[in-house]
Amino acid sequence: MNNNLNRRNFLKTVGMTAAALAVHGCENSFKQASNIDKPNVIIIFCDDVGYADVGVFGAKGYKTPHLDRMAAEGVKFTDFYAAAPSCTPSRAALMTGCYPQRVSLPNVIGPSAKVGISSGEQTIAEVLKPLGYATACYGKWHLGHQPKFLPMRHGFDDYFGLPYSNDMWPKHPTSDRYPDLPLIEGERAIEYNPDQTQLTTWYTERSVRFIEKNKDRPFFLYLPHSMAHVPLFVSDKFKGKSEQGLYGDVMMEIDWSAGQILSTLKRLGIDKKTLVIFSSDNGPWLSYGDHAGLAKPLREGKGTTFDGGQRESTIMRWPGRIPAGTVCKEPAATIDILPTVAKLTGATLPAHTIDGKDIWPLMSGKPGVKSPHEAFFYYRGYALEAVRSRKWKLHLPHSYRTLAGREGGTGGQPTKYEQGKIDQSLFDLEKDIGEQNDVSAQYPDVVERLLGFAEQMRQELGDSSKKMKGSSRREPGRI
Repeated sequence: MNNNLNRRNFLKTVGMTAAALAVHGCENSFKQASNIDKPNVIIIFCDDVGYADVGVFGAKGYKTPHLDRMAAEGVKFTDFYAAAPSCTPSRAALMTGCYPQRVSLPNVIGPSAKVGISSGEQTIAEVLKPLGYATACYGKWHLGHQPKFLPMRHGFDDYFGLPYSNDMWPKHPTSDRYPDLPLIEGERAIEYNPDQTQLTTWYTERSVRFIEKNKDRPFFLYLPHSMAHVPLFVSDKFKGKSEQGLYGDVMMEIDWSAGQILSTLKRLGIDKKTLVIFSSDNGPWLSYGDHAGLAKPLREGKGTTFDGGQRESTIMRWPGRIPAGTVCKEPAATIDILPTVAKLTGATLPAHTIDGKDIWPLMSGKPGVKSPHEAFFYYRGYALEAVRSRKWKLHLPHSYRTLAGREGGTGGQPTKYEQGKIDQSLFDLEKDIGEQNDVSAQYPDVVERLLGFAEQMRQELGDSSKKMKGSSRREPGRI
């Protein structure tokens, strides 16, 4: 790729005037009345953080005191899922409340992509804007870098961050840096090849200022960290601080960032008015070894539909509304956040179909409550690979990438994956969290029931392994 041409084209596509933003409905108008009781909402969304990378989920070699305190003061979800095992589809699902196949963003997109999030979809920000919410996104977007795909066209008043993963731009042959990686403010690239050691700090500082500015009105803050995606970067505040090397340093800084958010809420006296959610987009990129997290005791990691690829260390906190120190073991997912936030704020749900459900009864610790999902579906791309219903998870025949017991790489250099295969297999996740023991022969009725769910979803969203397109996919945004 011609780097100079790439830079000119990017500047051309993202440049916008303030007047143009106003035309597209991004001006900061809001209703002052009847907002006093509406809760603030903050989503801290990490990248490639493993199930065992937070203290209360079993992290080793470093501490996460702020996230641990968040769990002690809120609810820890043990069975919370991202809707995909990779970046773009996972984020599309979080923002829209839909399986990524429904919004036709099932795969990771990059700088040359000609698709992104559709203007016909409604993000969490767009659902909240009619209620007078201030909205901001600081961090990794990864739903398209063309102006029509960027956050300020999708309900956000402010944006600062990277449009893609921090390794997705041409790499200079004699440098470890990425010379055309753009740092965007609003819809303008303000810097190329930014100092990535400062990303977590910059995102956090912007978030704190946004909270301070909007403390007297309801707000929605989306903080999607670029870390802990490789290449790893950390500020001098935490460099060399952990026993776990650079990855541990990065996680300590993410924990510091969460602490800054929580202390700001308390300092401003809005702690009890604010729901804070911490999670990640997918599991760890295991081939990077000491530059990747851990999913233990789960099987596999990022890029697979085993639980190591999609079950996320998730914590939710809202003092006075979410009981402190509680644990939820019912299945729930990122697709549930939009409808739950809509229920809590009185917002109107999108008119089109969404897949998420209201999980406030789970969050608030209502006794005896079960997951609102009769089944949860695991797709990779457009291929349906697994179905979970309650404690049962049925894998359909598929191939997957694996290290096959080998160690990952060192120093930021990955180990090559092998291709594994799994036949139709049923796992009891209560007894077998690592998905090791196929019990399909003992429970044929369960297999038949889950196959029924799978066939229903194939009719709706398709299954490329069966050459089925499905009847209910919506088009993505296109250029």
